[in-house]
Amino acid sequence: MAEFKFPTETVDLPSKGFVYPKDHPLSSGKVEIKYMTAKEEDILTNQSYINKGTVLDKLLQSVIVDKINVDDLVVGDKNALFVATRILGYGKLYEFTLNNTRQSVDLTEIDNKEFDPKTLIEPNKNEFAFTLPNSGVKLTYKILTGKDEKKVAREILGIKKVNKDASPELSTRLKYIIQSVDGKDEAKDIREFVDNYLLAIDSRALRDHIKDTQPDVNLVAQVDSGEEVRVPIGLSFFWPDVG
Repeated sequence: MAEFKFPTETVDLPSKGFVYPKDHPLSSGKVEIKYMTAKEEDILTNQSYINKGTVLDKLLQSVIVDKINVDDLVVGDKNALFVATRILGYGKLYEFTLNNTRQSVDLTEIDNKEFDPKTLIEPNKNEFAFTLPNSGVKLTYKILTGKDEKKVAREILGIKKVNKDASPELSTRLKYIIQSVDGKDEAKDIREFVDNYLLAIDSRALRDHIKDTQPDVNLVAQVDSGEEVRVPIGLSFFWPDVG
C-alpha cells in the first residue's frame, strides 16, 4: 500500500509564543496539527480517559505533529488548538440546542484575542506584574499551563478528601497563579497572603485583569437567532452524542 501523508494545518497561538522560553518549540507561536482520524474518535469515546478527565488532552496530544508536550501549553493556546482541531475534524459549524431551538456557530469566526507581549515583565518568560488597587500590594503572576492546572486539580481533590464540604477552587488557583507578593516569592508567603490578607475586592480585580489581558481565543459567538453565547470547550464540543 502506498504511503499516505496526513494533511496538516498550522495554528497561530494567541500568545504568539512570547510566554515560552526562547529555546522551546512553542516560542515560534505556531503549532502544526493533523486532521482527526478514526484513531482520534477512539480517544473521544475512551471511557477511561473520560472518567479521568484526560480525554481532551489525549486528543490534542494525538493531533499535534510537533514534538510538544500538551502540558506545556497555557490555557488560551490550548483553546485555540481545540477550536482548530474541531474544525479540521468535523467542520466549521458547531450545532447545539439553546432555549429548545437548534442553533449553530461558525467556528471560523472565532478569533484570537489581541495579546500585547509588552505586558510581560520580560520577553519569553511567563511572568506579569500587577498592583492590587485597594491594598497597593505589588504582585507578579503567571498564566497557568496544563501542568499547573493538573497540580491545582490534585490539590483541590486532596483538600476535599479531608473536608468534603470545602470549596477551595478559587484560593487554590490563586496560590499557583501568584508568583510573588511585594518581592516575596516563597510558597509559604504566597499561601499565607492568599488565605489571610488578599481582600476580596483585590482578588476580583486581579482575576478581571488576567481575564482581560491573558492570551486566549474569543469564545463568545453569535448564533443564528442573533444571541451571543460562550462556546464551551468540552467533550460535547467535539462529539455532542458522547457528551
